[in-house]
Parts: sequence; structure tokens; C-alpha cells
Amino acid sequence: MGLESPLTASSVASKWLGFVTAVWVQSISGNNYTFSNYSDALKTLMSLTQLQLNNLSVAKDVGKAFGLLAGIASDRLPTPVILLIGSIEGLIGYGAQWLVVSKRIHPLPYWQMCVFLCMGGNSTTWMNTAVLVTCIRNFRRNRGPVSGILKGYVGLSTAIFTDICTALFAGDPSKFLFMLAVVPFVVCLTAVFFLREIPPATTVAEEKEETKYFTVFNAVAVVVAVYLLCYDFVKTAGDAVSVAFTVVLLVLLASPLLIPFYSYLKTRNSTRLKPDVEGQVVEPLLNPETAAVKTTVTAAAEVKRRPAIGEDHTIFEAMRTVDFWILFSSFLCGVGTGMAVMNNMGQMGLALGYVNVSTFVSLMSIFGFFGRIISGSVSEHFLKKAGTPRPLWNAASQILMAVGYMLLALAVPGSLYIGSIIVGLCYGVRLAVTVPTASELFGLKYYGLIYNILILNLPLGSFLFSGLLSGYLYDAQATPTAGGGNTCVGAHCYRLVFTIMAIVCIVGFGLDIILAFKTKNIYGKIYRSRRSKISAFAEESNSH
Repeated sequence: MGLESPLTASSVASKWLGFVTAVWVQSISGNNYTFSNYSDALKTLMSLTQLQLNNLSVAKDVGKAFGLLAGIASDRLPTPVILLIGSIEGLIGYGAQWLVVSKRIHPLPYWQMCVFLCMGGNSTTWMNTAVLVTCIRNFRRNRGPVSGILKGYVGLSTAIFTDICTALFAGDPSKFLFMLAVVPFVVCLTAVFFLREIPPATTVAEEKEETKYFTVFNAVAVVVAVYLLCYDFVKTAGDAVSVAFTVVLLVLLASPLLIPFYSYLKTRNSTRLKPDVEGQVVEPLLNPETAAVKTTVTAAAEVKRRPAIGEDHTIFEAMRTVDFWILFSSFLCGVGTGMAVMNNMGQMGLALGYVNVSTFVSLMSIFGFFGRIISGSVSEHFLKKAGTPRPLWNAASQILMAVGYMLLALAVPGSLYIGSIIVGLCYGVRLAVTVPTASELFGLKYYGLIYNILILNLPLGSFLFSGLLSGYLYDAQATPTAGGGNTCVGAHCYRLVFTIMAIVCIVGFGLDIILAFKTKNIYGKIYRSRRSKISAFAEESNSH
């Protein structure tokens, strides 16, 4: 802490260039959500029952449980090394699946396929940890927008992969898996050179400048999402149209490169006009008067004192708090049930008479993006304006998600379209809001590990709601098929599954309301700290 020299034009541009490459990494790191695009090919090739297929999807999600390794490594290894580990692991995991689905090798034993799916699932934890931890530390005063944008592109990645594969390869599952293996590897190799920790903004002026740039990132992301959505509803045959769609999409994804270029020119010009900038004080998220108190506390007393909510917690200190377990449990209710829908979308579509489910996969992805990006910015806005606790937004998403599951259970005409949109939207809100919430309640020092503990809900939720609940209840309704495996057609196949998941979401709603009530004081402190800083900046500006 203390005085810090202002950032140079090159370091500011490097920070934004790193964020652009982080967006690219997130654009290709949502491959865990694409299982429905090739699950039917695996089921047919390996003659699996629905329970066996669901357990394969659980193996994929169990890979996220080993994300604890990425969390531990994030405090010990540089960001480029973490990205390399994730990209190489993904190349091996999805590469092996591609060899099987493309029939270049005979189907591997079931346990070996579980291992390779687990590797593919774990690869994304390294990418996500490297990107989220680095960017939230670089832009700690805009955690909501950072989380919303990055998590938003994770949601869009499913649609990006699905639509490009549909446009260029007619949705061929083997070519789709080839893309999942190779594209993330290449993108991560690019990010290795640019994504690293750089000192965050320390003044109100810099914070406002960041907010303007994030508005541009949000606008570009919305354009990409709308573009993908339009393609999903007006898919046109023809090689020329398909190539044109892909080229325009790649140009849109590359367009944020203009921001680091602009920031470099603007910072260089401003430092020429005002070279003698005052020293800047790096302030904590909460009120700065706590710094004065710390000087009077001995080191021994500091070690003995249990950190308060809002201060840096080790993972063990966080796990001793009731707030952590409320957040963990409510997160499970939202993302666990959402994972069940994503993993079973292929069979859900077939049960309701849809042969091609790529549109539903893309809808969940695109509206998951809108949920992420809107909730990130909106929760940040209301936190700054009124001190609104972020868990309230999670509560709203949980009750809406319950409505979506009831619509799916009723199986009225068009319910799969509406249900896909609602579940995708609410799943996105949960992911985007929980990320900054965890950092605000338990600090940034050990954030990488705390984040990956929370992400354990993905494999746990997949096992409970997809592997057990959906698998057993589907098989109970299904009829055997020739050559092994089984199938079920009709609204009854998943009705009980959706009803149970709606009840789980109502429980999650109650937990989020409790957490919002318990943390209203900490969010009040964050709000007052920011208001006092803005007031001080305004007074200083008026005095000049």
C-alpha cells in the first residue's frame, strides 16, 4: 500500500490487451456445456443406456472438481503457465474423444472414456482460473462488469462453437470435437503472451475510464450475441453464406482490439499534457480508515483475530463461516439443476419430438450470455447507487428458474424454446453474480482457491441432478432398444425431473434471501466507501 507512480501508456494498453485475450479465452472455454452436441453419437457408438451416458457427462463435470489444483496453482504459478496446462490438457482430452467419434480408433473402454472426458472438463478450470483471477485483480473496482463480460463469453462459446460447426461442417459431431480440441489450444497460446497481472486503477478518474471501456465491451458482446441468435433462426444453406457468417463472426470477436490501441494513444497524450501527476493511493474495497487501525495492532494479535466478512480469508477461514455454506448451497441449487438440463438437452429434445437440438443448445448459450452480462453490470450499478446486496439478484434468478422448470414439466407447445431461454438466462445470472460476491465477502488474496471450491458445485450438481436424478428417472420410463441402450419418447420422460428441480430452486431462493439479509451491512460499507471516495474526488476537482 501507499504511494504509487501512475501507470504508463504501455502498461495501460497491456492491461486492456490482456483483457481482450481473456475474452477470447472465455469465448472458447465453455466446451463443458457442449456435451449435448455429440452425446448422441457417443451413445450410439458405445451402445450406452441413458444412465451410462449421463455418468459420462458427470465424468466430464468431475474434471471441475480437480479445479482445486488450478486454484492452488493460481497463487504460485504465473498466468501463462496456468493457461498452457489447461490448453494441453484440453487437447489430449477432446482429442481422444475426436478419435473415437470420427472412428479413427475403436471405441475405448468405458472407464478410459470417463478419464478423457474428465481431462476435457478439467482443462477449462485452468483457463477460467487464469482469466478470472488475473482480470478481477487487474480491475478490482469493476468486478461486476468484469465477471459479467468474461462469464458472458463463456456462455456464448457454446453458441460460437455450435454455429460455426453447423455453418462449415453441417453439425458433424466428429468435426465439432476436433474444434474443441484444437481451437482452445491455439487461442491459449496467443493469450500466454499478453495476459498477466498489472496494477489496478487507483483513482476515481481511472475507474470511470474503465467503466467506459467496459461499456464498449458490453456493446460488442451484445452485437455478437444478437448476430448468433439471428443465425440460429435464419440458418441458410450454401457454402458462401456459411463462410461469410464465420468471417463476420471472427471480425466481431477481433474488434475489441481497438480498445487497447485507443487507450494507449489517450494515455500517452494525457501524460504529455500532464506529466507531473500526483501520487496515487491504492485503497482497499472497504473504508480506508481500517488502514489506520492496522498500524496500532501487533502482528501476533493480527494472526489470532478471525477475519471479518469483507476481509481476506484463507479457504479454511471462509469454510468456517455460515455465509460461505449458504452461498455454496444456493449456488448448487441453481447451477446443479442447470447442468442437468444442459447435459440432457439432446435426450430432452428427442423425447419431445425434436430431431436436431442444436437450436436449443444455442438458445441456452446465448441467453446464458445475456444473463451473465446484464446481471454483472446491473448488480454493479445498484451496488454503487444504493448498496443493493448482490445475492438478491441470485434470489430473483432462482425463482424465475423454478418457473422455467414448471413450464418444461407441463410440456405445452413451445415450452422447450421458452424453458431453454429461461434456464439459460438464470444459469448465467448465477455464475456472473456469484463470482464477485465471493470476492467481496472473502477477499481477493486467496480468491483463486475459493472460486474453485465454489465451482465444485458443477460436478456435484451434475452428479446429483444429471447422473442420479435424470438418469434413473429417465431409465425408469424408457424402453430398451435393439443392440443395447434405451430410449423414451413423450412429455412424461422428464416431467418428474423438472418438478423436483423446480422445488430445489425454491429452496435456493430462500437461501439467497437469507444471505442477502446477512450481508447487507458489508454491502452498505462498500457503498459508503465508494461514495466517500467520489465525494473526495469531486471536492478536489472543485478546488482546482
